[in-house]
Amino acid sequence: MTTAPDFVMELPVGSVGIHDLTVGTPVDGAPVVLAVHGITANGLSWRKVAEEIDRRHGSGAVRFLAPDLRGRAASADAGGPFGLRVHVEDLATIASIFGARPVLVGHSMGAFVAGLALATHPERFAGAVLVDGGLAFPAPPGLDIDAALSAVIGPAMDRLSMRFAGPAAYVQFWSEHPAVGPALRGTAGDAVRAYLEHDLVPTEDDGWRSSCVLDVIRADGADVLADADTHGAVAKAVAQGSSIELVWAHRGLLDEAQGLYDDDRLRALDVPADIAVHDVDANHYTVILEEPGVTAVADAIDRRLERAEAISQA
Repeated sequence: MTTAPDFVMELPVGSVGIHDLTVGTPVDGAPVVLAVHGITANGLSWRKVAEEIDRRHGSGAVRFLAPDLRGRAASADAGGPFGLRVHVEDLATIASIFGARPVLVGHSMGAFVAGLALATHPERFAGAVLVDGGLAFPAPPGLDIDAALSAVIGPAMDRLSMRFAGPAAYVQFWSEHPAVGPALRGTAGDAVRAYLEHDLVPTEDDGWRSSCVLDVIRADGADVLADADTHGAVAKAVAQGSSIELVWAHRGLLDEAQGLYDDDRLRALDVPADIAVHDVDANHYTVILEEPGVTAVADAIDRRLERAEAISQA
């Protein structure tokens, strides 16, 4: 069920698929938003945010690009090495290919990638919106990456070893997820379903499975959970002058009342004062899948676009 990407970035082994979620034909010189998905997600998770950006600016006025990161969906065959630094270099290459200085928007793990990209290549990107991610707590010594990933993302990790009878069975699996299921049944259901089905690939025994490559997920998860450069990237990017906003969701990955962040946790993380922080009544998934999360994220993107435009005209 994997959807063919609009563009393909060839690699020595495999390729990275890039979805152009712009509604209509991009106008010449349109600013670019480069969206980075979560650890077991894919680029189509950004569909509703892209549609909201189009609704505000008009057809093609802002180009919205969303790659499938290596090891997922249309980029499942991409070769190594793996880890967040490789995603960073892929994003920098995409920015160069499209001749733009994009505003980055990253969700969950994608927020860590966005922060690391700004810290590594501040000249290539015009700021970032971090969505329910990007700021990390110190890792305990002797961390078991697989156990930690299962504890944090739960069913999303479990499904990587599961087999399904077909797309309907896969969607049914997700319909029972306490955070994603209600979105599937809501007004954004068609977009959510398309995003979920994009992850599904056939197996040799006539079954279906997630496209996510477990070794890639482990490598990325290790960086998110325990890599010092990744954990310090946002503070470094701000110190270098990059413009960053954080949008955090009130509820967690299973729609539980305690989200990844709250006011006390953010104070403990000593968030740089230059980062604008906004909260929204959503869970970790619906913050980019449906309202009111989509509006909050689009508002933050608009502020980064406006700032980038003001700087370019100064």
